[in-house]
Parts: sequence; C-alpha cells; structure tokens
Amino acid sequence: MTAARLGASFDLLAAWHDGGVFLDRDGVGIATGPGDTVAIDDVAAALRDRPEGVVAAGALPFAGGGGLVIGEDQVRRTDPFVTTKIGEGGATLVTGMVPAAAFGEAAVTPVPSPAIYTGGVEEAVRRIRAGELRKVVLARTIEVTADRTFDPRRLAHRLRAVDPHAFSFIAPADDGVLVGATPELLVSRQGSEVRANPLAGSAPRSGDKEEDRANAEALVASAKNREEHAIVVEAIASALRPRCATLTWDPEPVLLETANVWHLSTRFRGRLADPAASALELALALHPTPAIAGAPTDAALAAIGQLEGFPRGAYAGPVGWVDAAGNGAWAIALRCALLSDDRATLYAGAGIVGGSDAADELDETDRKFRAFLDALRWG
Repeated sequence: MTAARLGASFDLLAAWHDGGVFLDRDGVGIATGPGDTVAIDDVAAALRDRPEGVVAAGALPFAGGGGLVIGEDQVRRTDPFVTTKIGEGGATLVTGMVPAAAFGEAAVTPVPSPAIYTGGVEEAVRRIRAGELRKVVLARTIEVTADRTFDPRRLAHRLRAVDPHAFSFIAPADDGVLVGATPELLVSRQGSEVRANPLAGSAPRSGDKEEDRANAEALVASAKNREEHAIVVEAIASALRPRCATLTWDPEPVLLETANVWHLSTRFRGRLADPAASALELALALHPTPAIAGAPTDAALAAIGQLEGFPRGAYAGPVGWVDAAGNGAWAIALRCALLSDDRATLYAGAGIVGGSDAADELDETDRKFRAFLDALRWG
C-alpha cells in the first residue's frame, strides 16, 4: 500500500467500490474498496500489521458479532482539508441521475402488516404499564420490488444531498448492501476526546413555518418524548462515565433539525481515562442503547424478539470505522435499506413508553418510510 494526499474537493463517494464501506458526514469520513473481512475481536491485531492510517470499517449486526472490512484501497478525510488515499484504487463519479417513477402499491409490501404492528405496540404499552420494562423500540419493514437493479452509490448520493449533516453510509451486510443516512452519532474518538449524540423523541417537519415551529415546541414540551429521551441519556452517561476522566452533557435536551424530522438531542463530550478505549470498544460498550432497543436492555430485547416478527440484521447496529490508534466514528444504522438486486428492505422504528399511542407510532414509521421511498427512486 502507498499513501498520497488528495485535493480537498475530492468526493469520498467516488472512492467507494462494491464490497467496501462508505461513511460521510459534512464531507468528513472514509471510503474503501473490498478487502479482508476481520472478526471484531481480531480487528486491533489485524490493524497493527497494516500501514499507518488504514481503517477497519463496516456495519455490525444489531444482535452482535460480525466483522469489519479492511479495504485494500482507502480514502480518508479527517477534516474538510486533509484527504489521504491509501492504495491504487480509482474513482467512480455519480452521473446522469434521473428519478424513477413512484412505487405502486403492488411493489410495496409491509412486514409485519400495520394491524400486527399496532397490536405489538399495544402489547408493549401493556407490559410497560405493568412494570415489566420502561421502554422498547419496535420496528417494522416494507419490502420493495422494482423493475431495475438498485444502485447503492446513487442512493447514497441522493440521501447525502437531502441531508448532508447526517451520516450517509454504504456497507456490506448479509444478503445485500446496507445504505442509509442516519442523524445519530453513537460515539466518536479522536485522541483522548470522546463524543456521543443520542437522539430520542421526534416530531414531523412541515413546509409551513408556523406549523413547523409549533411541532418543534410541542416536542420539547412533550412529557412522553422527554421520558423516552431521558432513558437514553441515563444509559449513555452510565456507560461512558467509568471510561472517562471527565464527562459533560447538555443539562436539557436540545432540538436537532433534520430534513424530515425534529429530534430531541443531547450532546456528550468527555476526556477518556488512561488507557483510552478504542472507538470500536466504546461503540460495543454502548450498543444497544435504549434509543434503538429500550430499557432495561434484556427485557427490551426479549420484547423485540417476541413482538417485531422479523430479523433486524444490521439495521440499528453500529456502522463506522476504527484505526490502529483507536480513533474512529460510529453511527447507528437507521433510516436505511438493505439492497439486493431489484429488491429493497426498508426499516423504520419508534420508541414505545407508557404514554405511547399505537396509531401515532404507526404514523411515525409511515412518515419515515415515505421520505426514504422518495430517495429510493434515485437509487
């Protein structure tokens, strides 16, 4: 492997190739081609034998385990002005993008059905009110069949254009390629500095300014959403505090604006204790957070297994990268689809607490699906 500097305007997405990994937020991230897949327990040892700057990257299964790709060709942008290429791989630009027609009802199949999903939410609320758990995140999918082969690069390009402040990603997964744009930073590490930005609680955006602001204000005032968010903040603080010499976070949740949804957000920043855990170790210590599983964790995972009715695969698992120094960034694989030739499986979930209404939670997942279906027409 040889290393070289590239211009600041180089598009990371152009350096991604089939079998590799792409993760980009505001132009900062990594892109790789295919390479060796290494089990997560062996990543640190495998990186020690590689040139400086090489990363291991990928999407890990929600249920644990999995491996990361160490691509033979890599491009890494550590800030908007420093771009390093390792290897001899070329670039492929995205050109000639025209959206396909909207998907018809026959092309879209919900799994589980809306009625089964709302029944699962009602059962989850019953268990929460009975004291069996505090929160659970229940997801559903829709299966899309198209008249063409889906293109991961084109879809990622569209998702990034819609929301460049999200983590756009492409990663190999069982039975396909996972592509998405998630707003949620699980954890990042640079040197001894660690950051996390959990999200929980949401409200729809509106094209009308007054309605949009009213939705945001209602979210901040919502007892249901603030309870959902507080559960996540407690868990992140509990997991990071033993690993940090110092740790601070927002005393109250703040609004995070995305293209389609308002979120409640809490920003964590800390200084790691010595010896510092790697970004991968931190991601595994935090996963699964209550933002994508629930609390208590064991009870929530049991409820997910009983009520969702489909395997999550890499959906809601960590997606990101780590280098030999332990630096890296990990997001949560949300707002995503698993692509396989002419088929796509879309995922969307909602956090369920004692004050949840089944119809409202179904509507939340429908809104997330509609936004992604529009983007999928460009893929």
